[in-house]
Amino acid sequence: MIFKTLEGARKFYKYYSKLVGFSTKISNTTRDGDKIKNQLIVCSREGRWKSKISPTLKTNASCGLNCPSRIYVHIMKDVDLWTISKIVLNHSHPCCPNQAEMLKQHRELSMFVRRTIETHEEAGIRPSKPYQSFVAAAGSHRELGFIEKDVRKYITREVRNISEKDDAKEFGKYLVRMKEKNQNFFFELNLEGDHCIKHAFWADARSRDAFNYFGDVVSFDTTYNTNRYNLVLGFFIGVNHHGQSTLLGCTLVKNEDIQSFKWLFECWLHCMGGKAPKGILIDQCASIQRAIELCMPTTIHRWCIWHIMKKIPSKLNGYKGHIDIEQEMSHVVWNSYTNTILTETGTISSESMVLKATSGF
Repeated sequence: MIFKTLEGARKFYKYYSKLVGFSTKISNTTRDGDKIKNQLIVCSREGRWKSKISPTLKTNASCGLNCPSRIYVHIMKDVDLWTISKIVLNHSHPCCPNQAEMLKQHRELSMFVRRTIETHEEAGIRPSKPYQSFVAAAGSHRELGFIEKDVRKYITREVRNISEKDDAKEFGKYLVRMKEKNQNFFFELNLEGDHCIKHAFWADARSRDAFNYFGDVVSFDTTYNTNRYNLVLGFFIGVNHHGQSTLLGCTLVKNEDIQSFKWLFECWLHCMGGKAPKGILIDQCASIQRAIELCMPTTIHRWCIWHIMKKIPSKLNGYKGHIDIEQEMSHVVWNSYTNTILTETGTISSESMVLKATSGF
């Protein structure tokens, strides 16, 4: 057979696979520079593999069965046409023509379905609702030719598929809407010249109120990173009177330098009425430490004990009795006690065993 384009050959084999009851995949492509010379298209169950997901939890094919079915398409010499030079029609597994439309490759959303999904998304309706309406109209799931996952993927990839610049604008609009709902919502957004997020800070009314009660000692954590935009996600965390963590603010920063953290701490202090915490816990970051010294000179900063204890094994690994040393240090750190006595005048006196974390760790 001869085709004008490679895409035409692919569509033909895809149509054939749907009639027979299997799905296909591209196994190998040979190029001459940027130009494709030939391509091998095989059955999706080609090869020998097994899914880690139990077949009872996964409706698609769960293993490869070395299926030999395939076609080999190559471009003809001196003619800009494509031909199928080799073909194998046999399969190592049963094919199901009646269920082929439920295979991933053959599931499709019609134009009517797409427009309906977009309308529901604009109205703020959850994806499961329009899917159930499609099922009710068709009579059953199998009559649809697609599943709920396809609806969610369409919303994610097409309806919400906006650029990074548009994302920054939408994020700014969201912060404005939150401010309109509650005037005590606080935010600062700093964009770069290309309208991408450089710095962002926000705190809701509950966080601002909680700081007045539980803002004596605060933990600032920046161990999270958003994969898509490579932005550092940070949290200001306090502890309430129930011993529970309470959120005191969130931030996104592009660069972990002194100027970025200085901007952040100035915004946070402005948000909290200029009141600096008595103590702050951070990881061992020199930029954060310097920014704290500039913005909150009266605040005592300490390193997070989790980061300190995490480094102990690597620091002591070269010693013969490192296991015993680690256990002893862990006992001293976590099992130290403090005797507190409330006097008649209302003052507190203490006798404490104090462990000082030095810069050696």
